Amino acid sequence: MSRYTKVYEKETKKRLPKDAGKLDVLFDKISSDEPLPPRGQQAVDLGFTAHTLNDAKENPVIYAYYKWILKYFFNDKPINELTANLIGTSFVSANIFQSNLPQPLTLNPWQIEQMTDISIMNKKAVIIENNGVFIWLHKKHPTWPLINQSGNNFNESYNKMLENLVKRNLKMAYLGDLDSEGIRIANRIIATIGEDAFMIQSPNQVFEWLIKYGKNCSERTKRLEVENKILLEEMDSICTLQKFVEQEQLIDEYEVLIWKWLGDEI
Repeated sequence: MSRYTKVYEKETKKRLPKDAGKLDVLFDKISSDEPLPPRGQQAVDLGFTAHTLNDAKENPVIYAYYKWILKYFFNDKPINELTANLIGTSFVSANIFQSNLPQPLTLNPWQIEQMTDISIMNKKAVIIENNGVFIWLHKKHPTWPLINQSGNNFNESYNKMLENLVKRNLKMAYLGDLDSEGIRIANRIIATIGEDAFMIQSPNQVFEWLIKYGKNCSERTKRLEVENKILLEEMDSICTLQKFVEQEQLIDEYEVLIWKWLGDEI
């Protein structure tokens, strides 16, 4: 019995099938941060079907064991593996990278690390939370430097790209829905891009928009935890007024304010 299976059975009081021991070699590779192929290939190389480590229904016992070990031994640390998942992991932007391809550009995780040597076109850009607002602004202003946040779950590839752009001195402002969840999303992204995020969507501007366009909804104005002091002020406004504003309501305002902030960039 391996140390992994031994600890699992002791802690969970559940018995594992003999083939659970096949995962020992994989866990050792994860421990040593060895580069791994996509997860389906990992499973097949161990003698399982391709979906075993991705789909709880494929092999429930092995899947539960695999996930438990990742959490117990490795604290859910990122695994050094190639991703085969392109859904929700792309980086979509317009007029950020020098390219002869039509804008906007969509980069998959396999391309991210190779973009560090590609020249960037502007010194400023605006991150837009919603897909529809991003593409509508791009349609109306095809030269504007925009980045689509797209309700992205801040996967590793997306974060790496933002971090790289910060290192290259690209100033990024952020615009998102003015509800509790929108502020929570902003809280996560500002940790990466810094205080330039508030250059357009400032606390005073948020308050003005809430008064001017706000709609009542207790569900969307519940207080959520944020760490950033500026966003705490914006969360206070939303929760006190019990009003929210969606990005689609602010297109006309965005056009004026983005144009002013970008200045000579466009």
